[in-house]
Amino acid sequence: MSERVDLNVPRWDQSQYWGRVMYFLTTTNPINLFKSNSELERCNRIVNSYKKGEEIPDGLTLDDVYKAKDVVDSAYHPETGEKMIIVGRMSAQVPMNMLVTGCMITFYKTTPAVIFWQWFNQSFNALVNYTNRSGTSPMPLEQVAKSYVLATSGALITALGLNKLVKRLPTVVGRFVPFAAVAAANCINIPLMRIKELDNGIEVYDENKNLLGQSQSAARTGISAVVLSRIVMSAPGMILTPVIMEAIERRGILKNMKWAPAPLQIALCGVFLTFATPMCCALYPQISPVSIQKLEPELQKKAEKFNSKIGYYNKGL
Repeated sequence: MSERVDLNVPRWDQSQYWGRVMYFLTTTNPINLFKSNSELERCNRIVNSYKKGEEIPDGLTLDDVYKAKDVVDSAYHPETGEKMIIVGRMSAQVPMNMLVTGCMITFYKTTPAVIFWQWFNQSFNALVNYTNRSGTSPMPLEQVAKSYVLATSGALITALGLNKLVKRLPTVVGRFVPFAAVAAANCINIPLMRIKELDNGIEVYDENKNLLGQSQSAARTGISAVVLSRIVMSAPGMILTPVIMEAIERRGILKNMKWAPAPLQIALCGVFLTFATPMCCALYPQISPVSIQKLEPELQKKAEKFNSKIGYYNKGL
């Protein structure tokens, strides 16, 4: 009998950047979207049976169990174990963001198009945030609504305001307005969605899993890391795609193909997001370390009792 492994821990070393990249490559794999409900449930049964200490079914290997876990991680909530709606799953992030991002940077010239696609993007973000809300600290629906309204407003004000400012500048500058709007919305949306953590702090543990307390400092650091990683994630598709399209249009390559810019930009965003999504999700460890000296005085005193050297907290996604 092979040695049992802890399926609650990713198979790759999460203290190493490329280990985190490998983990997110599997959980954001769009192929998992095509798994049928019966296949999802089969994988879920395999993982749950293994976690309960049962033997691996005949014909399956430990590698098969890990593959089942990858499917489960992409479709089920990590805390509640509930199957998530399809567009809110990790495996839907690349194709959905590919469509939304491609359309935002294609249809950026007219006010109605800007309003519609910025609204659509923030609606999708709100749905993803709600679907992936904490199971131990549920996110009130009114908080989601407030965040949604303010983030959408911020994105629209930024996009429409910058569109007016860049009219006299080179056309390529106008292509970057959607990225500025998305960055502004992320700076509003994510802190608002996690306002309870900013107010009350997030749990910090030491290396021996002793609870040190709730830290607002750790919450601010973790949320800042999430905001930065989300902005960096969108940057390649929303910055490089316009540069490529500007070069293509200057050469007149698409002059006789009026229909081509939209699908081409969506495809380019898809290529960039396929790699940017896992690589940017992995920028910071999910369970992030923090120096005891950077925590609140009461947590430092608690750490002294345990002789703790360093604290750890879940930064979120």
